[in-house]
Amino acid sequence: MAVPKRKTTKSKRNMRRAHDALGGTQAQECPNCGELKRSHHVCDSCGFYGDREVLDTAEVL
Repeated sequence: MAVPKRKTTKSKRNMRRAHDALGGTQAQECPNCGELKRSHHVCDSCGFYGDREVLDTAEVL
């Protein structure tokens, strides 16, 4: 059975975990209205995904 020979120090443990943090979300400009939106998501302001309308924003409001 594999057993560690020595205790892993807090410093070594935290150095290993240094790259595990979540990154920020990426935003890009909507090609239809120019508002910022999340990548690969429907635009909240105009309801377009790529070049086609997916949501009718008149119904939502």
